[in-house]
Amino acid sequence: MKLFEFEAKKIAQKYGISVPRGNVITHPAEAEKVADEIGKPVVLKSQVLVSGRGKSGGIVFAQNATEARKAAAKLIGSKVKGIPVTSILIEEKLDIAREFYASVAIDRQAKRYAVMASTSGGIDIEEVARATPGKISRYQVDPLAGFSEQNAQAVIAPLSDLNKDDAARFSKIIYAIYTLAMDYDAELVEINPLVKTAAGEFVACDARIIVDDNALFRHPELAERASLRAEGTSAEATARKEKLAYVDLDGDIGIIGNGAGLVMATLDLVHLFGGKPANFLDIGGGAQADAIKRAVMLVISKPQVKTVLVNILGGVTRCDIVAHGVIAALKESAAKKPVVVRMIGTNEEEGLRMLHQAGIYTYSSMEEAIREAVKL
Repeated sequence: MKLFEFEAKKIAQKYGISVPRGNVITHPAEAEKVADEIGKPVVLKSQVLVSGRGKSGGIVFAQNATEARKAAAKLIGSKVKGIPVTSILIEEKLDIAREFYASVAIDRQAKRYAVMASTSGGIDIEEVARATPGKISRYQVDPLAGFSEQNAQAVIAPLSDLNKDDAARFSKIIYAIYTLAMDYDAELVEINPLVKTAAGEFVACDARIIVDDNALFRHPELAERASLRAEGTSAEATARKEKLAYVDLDGDIGIIGNGAGLVMATLDLVHLFGGKPANFLDIGGGAQADAIKRAVMLVISKPQVKTVLVNILGGVTRCDIVAHGVIAALKESAAKKPVVVRMIGTNEEEGLRMLHQAGIYTYSSMEEAIREAVKL
């Protein structure tokens, strides 16, 4: 689960990390009030869960409260990389002397957390790694030994262009974000840029936190935020409430299957045969009729969907239960669209009999079913 910048900064403050003065607004009039309270030039940052906001026009500066209101009026309701802007974080414009980078992230290949620091902040860390790898310090955390303040100091040590005072403060921030990552079961905690102001203060100019979905049960304070998941579509939000593994895509063939591998293979073959998948939906193993009904209704209700393809390999999942769920969905749904089913496995004969009686296309071959769905 991705957190908005303002949410990430609120958490960072709990760990002693300084952030710019500011507040979140949802209306242009509020922007004028916040900017007036700050009393100096401000930056308006669209709260959307995509990278590269600045290059896409989602971050603008204002010299005073009047300019802030005008800028907010343009930003709210606009889109940044296709995502609507509904809120803006307004913060004081900092007098920046230097920029740094700090992060804690899961290194999936190494199966460990990796702590990274750099004296080149404010740009893509991948570009820094390519152009000037010597400006990045990377430390892999031994999960049994953990990560101490001394380890944080060791992360900073290779960055030779830091004075003793800056190195000490930078290492404290590194240790703080590692502690934050552990406390919040985060897949990523990133501050980019971490800036040193002209007054010598270290401030998190931007912050990102991604919390592991599988650990949300340990964070009841994020429960409401988890149900909203503003980075997703309305269909994805509905699917989460229905406990369905669903991702929206931009095609017109709705895809339902059991098992992520089978669904991915189905998407690949749809592409191969000239179609475009409208979604990914995995009902999982042992799904009951009601869950299957909800899955079909979710997919069939998407306006872009012209055909629904159901691909089931019945093991724990019973074919007769799948058939019952599909039929129930078609009876209840107001949308009338063709449904193609490929279904083999447990109770296959009974399931196919039920579907045939309901007038639903069925195929034993995955390829035949996909070709028919593309044709339809």
